[in-house]
Amino acid sequence: MRAVRIDRFGGPEVLVPVDVPDPVPGPGEVLVRIAAAGVNRADALLRAGLYHRAGHPPLIPGAEAAGVVVEVGEGVTDFAPGQRVMGLDGGKSSGFYAELATVSATQVVVLPEGVDLARAAALPIAWLSAWYCVRHLARVSKDDTVVVKAAASGVGTAAVQIAAEAGARVIALAGSAEKAAWAGEFGADVTVDTSAFPDDAEVAEVLRLTDGRGADVVLDTVGGRAFGRSLREVGHGGRVVALANVALEPSTVDTRDFYPKNASILGFQLTNLQIHGYDPRPDLRELADRVAAGGYRVPIETVVPLEEARAAHERLERRDNRGKIVLSVGPEFGK
Repeated sequence: MRAVRIDRFGGPEVLVPVDVPDPVPGPGEVLVRIAAAGVNRADALLRAGLYHRAGHPPLIPGAEAAGVVVEVGEGVTDFAPGQRVMGLDGGKSSGFYAELATVSATQVVVLPEGVDLARAAALPIAWLSAWYCVRHLARVSKDDTVVVKAAASGVGTAAVQIAAEAGARVIALAGSAEKAAWAGEFGADVTVDTSAFPDDAEVAEVLRLTDGRGADVVLDTVGGRAFGRSLREVGHGGRVVALANVALEPSTVDTRDFYPKNASILGFQLTNLQIHGYDPRPDLRELADRVAAGGYRVPIETVVPLEEARAAHERLERRDNRGKIVLSVGPEFGK
């Protein structure tokens, strides 16, 4: 089968198309013919050797995908060949940047009609992360004001819609006027071009937009120095959810920025959550059903052929994308 593999850690240039043997499903696994694979920051971190579960090369990246069941392993009774499915986490050494992949049946769900495989490939990481953080961790309600950082990203556009559906007032922060305007198309009540409000000016703008009170929830998808600003932007009794550090720099925390406000800091990391017992299937099913019903828009900004995964990573790391980048892998893409 065709796959994209890394034989050493490094930049996007280490993503190399190769031919490898077809995988065989083991007990409790499903073999999926991949139609589309989502591209995520975690993939780039794995490629660079910076991800906490990177393992050792050779590695096939890719943590989310959608496709068609080809075969099931021993003990699998919930799936059958021909079913359209989406799944997450292809494992440390056999990810989803490939024509075929094995995945645990506990991390796969059957897709409802009305969700094509391209959009489905964008749900298991970015959308599931946004869903869990907004719904389960921050418990956003109609009385909340929610700040979403990097609101034009895959996680950001999902979080804006999920928070807006909950009835919250959403303030979307994005790194350019174009991205901010685009985030506004997904239900944000207010958009802010953060390039016009550097450093502490961003904090002052969020406080102005909340009449000095600060936000009830800040969803921090950036990390680094941005996290310190998030703590200053949250209000009394508020929640700051930290779910990434794409800045790849330390976050300096001044406890005086949050403990006097009785604010909470909530951490989120999807793979570690799964290790400690989280079953993603109920949430994935609910997400897919809502997408099928037209409740959420899943923007696919760029489609790149599997063999050009390097170009997809280069675009991701330049932060040029709005919404998701997806690899087109098999003939069922878009079906």
